[in-house]
This record gives sequence, structure tokens and C-alpha cells, in this order.
Amino acid sequence: MNEWLAIFLLGIVEGITEFLPVSSTGHLLLAQQIFGKWIQPQSDLFNIVIQSGAVLAVIPLFKNRIITTIKEWKNKETQIFITQIALAFSITGIGGLILEKKGFTLPETPMPIALALLIGGVLFLGIETWLKGRPTTEAITWRIAVAVGLGQLIAAVFPGASRSGTTILVALMMGLSRSMATEYSFLVGIPTMLAAGGYKIFKELTDPIEGAPAEDWGMVGLGFLVSGIISFITVKWLLRYVQTHTFNAFGYYRIGIGLALMLVILN
Repeated sequence: MNEWLAIFLLGIVEGITEFLPVSSTGHLLLAQQIFGKWIQPQSDLFNIVIQSGAVLAVIPLFKNRIITTIKEWKNKETQIFITQIALAFSITGIGGLILEKKGFTLPETPMPIALALLIGGVLFLGIETWLKGRPTTEAITWRIAVAVGLGQLIAAVFPGASRSGTTILVALMMGLSRSMATEYSFLVGIPTMLAAGGYKIFKELTDPIEGAPAEDWGMVGLGFLVSGIISFITVKWLLRYVQTHTFNAFGYYRIGIGLALMLVILN
């Protein structure tokens, strides 16, 4: 397989899965496992950059919400909403820095990712069953903000859990509607992932021991561009989808992809 085509495919995988509650990490790993003969393992810097492309691309989808929030920042309700996003962001950021200082490292084997996909799928199906007939709210509470911040931290510790999947799950459990849970997850996720991505890119480029990794920036740029375009299309679709559908399809899909990844690992 042509290496440029491989990068193009990885960009598509990242763009589709970054904001869907299905784990981009798990899918990139599965792609590497399946197409390992043709796709060379990519550097952490490459993965961070294409993730950043996916994140930046969805900002225009929330431009009206962002502009309105900026214009109405003196409004008490708007100030509370901004503070709730900042609270969730801070919990994740501070927690992540503490874990890094303590020397926490992510699992190096793919099996935990497969298990996280599987467990997340079961939880989605269970929560959707539990939610039937129960009232939901559109109001973000302080408890929800704290829970979403902790959810992001959990997803960072357990690759395969999915940042969007974990945060949407905890928001649903606390009574938030599907559409608002999805929107709030994304609004919190954008600054969180951009900050994390910027921090990681800075560390990669200024590593005092290994130095900046040698990259083909043309390929990195292609991955960045493709993931961004696909991410924009995917998120636009998802925001409409959750207006009239449950997350059951994602639950079944996570179970299926988790089992598929296990089979690939065991074979």
C-alpha cells in the first residue's frame, strides 16, 4: 500500500472516531493491527497532530454558540455556563498533571483498550435501558460539570474508554438529555484536547534527550487535513442523529469492535 494512501486512511479513521463515543485510540490501533504490513507505526507527534486537526475542525460547528457566549458574557447564566466548562477543564487538566508527576504511564498492550471498548458498549446499552421513561433536563449542573471533568480524566487513564463516550455516559446518568450531553461533552472537549495536544506537541518538539522527532511534514499535514474534514462531517451528522436516536447503536458497535480487537490480539 502506498504510504500516502495509508496516511489518508489513518486520517479518515481519526476523523470519524475522535468525537464519536467509540474510541479513536482503539480504532487507530485496530487499523495498525489489520494493515500493519502496509502502515508503518506512526510517532506520538503524528497522532497528536491529526487529533488536533479533528478537534479544530469542529469549532465552526459551534461558532454561533461560542459567539453568543462571548457577546453575553455579562449575563449571569452565561457566566455560570462558562465557569462550568472551566471547572470540568480544570479537573481534567490538574488531574492529568498530577498523574504525570506521579509517573503514571498508559498501558502498552492493546488488551485493556479492547476491554474498555467492550465495557463501554455494555454500559451504553444498560444506561439507555435505564433511561427509558425517565425525565431528562437541558440544564447543566455543577455536579454534571464535576462528573464530566472526572469522566475525561478516566478516559485519559483508560485508553479505549473514549473521552466523548465516557463524558456522555456520565452526563446521561445524571439526567442530562442526549443532545445536551453530547453538546456539553464537545464544548468541554475542545479546549481540553487542544490544551493537551499543544502541551504534548511542545514536549515532543523540545525533548532534551531525543530531540524533535524526524517527521515527513507533508504526510503529517495530509493526516491533519483529512482528519479535520472527516471530523467536521461526522460531528455535524452526530449532532443531528442524537436529536432523534438513542446511543444503542454505538453500544452494539463498541461491543463488536471490542470483540474484533480481542480476536486480532489473540491471533
